[in-house]
Amino acid sequence: MGPAMAETPRGDYAHQFNPPWTLDPARVALVVVDMQYASASRREGLGRLLKDREQEASGAYRFERIETVVVPTIQALLAFFRERGLRVVYLTVGSEMPDFSDLLPHMRPFAEQIGNTAGRREHEILDDLAPAAGEPVLNKTTMSAFHSSGFERLMRAWGVDQLCFTGVSTNSCVEGTARDAADRGFQALLVDDGCGAASARLHEATCENFARLLGRVARSDEVRAELAAALARPAPR
Repeated sequence: MGPAMAETPRGDYAHQFNPPWTLDPARVALVVVDMQYASASRREGLGRLLKDREQEASGAYRFERIETVVVPTIQALLAFFRERGLRVVYLTVGSEMPDFSDLLPHMRPFAEQIGNTAGRREHEILDDLAPAAGEPVLNKTTMSAFHSSGFERLMRAWGVDQLCFTGVSTNSCVEGTARDAADRGFQALLVDDGCGAASARLHEATCENFARLLGRVARSDEVRAELAAALARPAPR
């Protein structure tokens, strides 16, 4: 989806009520959401389950986008943020108990079926996106990180109030956390090419709706250019 797809549709009144803002390197963090073997790999977790059930076609779009768009985009953003000493935080989702009893009813069946619990490969972050030393990994047992992790506390401690969201799925855990961020006064940005969902329709609808009133949607090259420009400006005297 190109940048125009994420803009408020022509004639939609909402854009005038969504105040513009720019990224500030001193206030921003890159958030990598749920890029785990549980649901972001065609070989483990959900991917293996669909293969075993001869339903691989139903996950084809998801895994193709993750492999060819989302992972390379996040890798480039991680390199950019790390090279400049900017904040990075990872979120994971899944049970922290072997019997999955810490998950809510609407999340437990999926986690059980794909084996998403701490200590198993499915719960781990993709090797291609492995956290660097010192980068926090916060687990959540709800879709939004604000309800079941120390995410907000860490952001406040860091002095971060701008969040660039990447990961999966655009329309569930990414959107859920980003919406809650907006409701808590954070400036939230969905990285268009850094997120993926089960279908293009779900991804695009989420991005279009988020850009109306909740925050921003931008491509990763725009995020990097905006932050690079801010870093190049002379510090105020």
